[in-house]
Amino acid sequence: MQTLKTNSQITGKPTRLGIISALAEEQEGLIQAMQHAERHVHGMREYTVGNLWKVDTVAVLSRIGKVAAAMTATTLVERFGVTHILFTGVAGSADANVRVGDVVIAESLVQHDMDASPLFPRFDVPLTGLSHLPSDLGLSSRLAGAASTFLDSENGATLHRGLIGSGDQFINDGMRLAALKSALPGLLAVEMEGAAVAQVCFELGIPFAVIRTISDNANEDAATDFMAFVKTVASRYAFGIIEKFCRNHAA
Repeated sequence: MQTLKTNSQITGKPTRLGIISALAEEQEGLIQAMQHAERHVHGMREYTVGNLWKVDTVAVLSRIGKVAAAMTATTLVERFGVTHILFTGVAGSADANVRVGDVVIAESLVQHDMDASPLFPRFDVPLTGLSHLPSDLGLSSRLAGAASTFLDSENGATLHRGLIGSGDQFINDGMRLAALKSALPGLLAVEMEGAAVAQVCFELGIPFAVIRTISDNANEDAATDFMAFVKTVASRYAFGIIEKFCRNHAA
């Protein structure tokens, strides 16, 4: 196993992949598959360092929400020296063409609850000049290739690429979702962490990608559907897609 690197040592060094999920069920199987695993507790989180299919990896649960995700992503870079970050988990659909069981890979992410107007335009992250934070094209494309290969064996599941919205709200209100869709017409999915990770990676210069399995329709039935889906489908999707991504990277 490679030794831990500081942030100043990252440039030109081999890949160290950080994998973040919000819930334990979303990483089920990945920790068990990790070889030479070492566990480090920091900031009330357990970071597991090891090798996943020959890729040097640090896996961690962020907990739920933007602040929790931002703290976790920063720690991965500054303390554990990761060079790339993947966020994997579930999301609610924000588009009629995105169905439960489909997978969405972010081309960009927006903090849908960010509103510092009139000082800044709605959705703009103050002092960045951006509302839509772009993911790394190369990393996202490789992740999309792995997801597409995995989904070939899943009847009816479709891969989408586009805009994901994040906010410190579990969206389970059809009217609230419709208002977001009106303000952000390209919105495909809603969740609670990805755009915070995107901001951290943007500011630290770390390539990142976000992949979400659609667990619900972000309407009044969302809470009923959510945990059952995470346990039965999302964890299997995350494991299968990450396995193919790592094997392709190591090949």
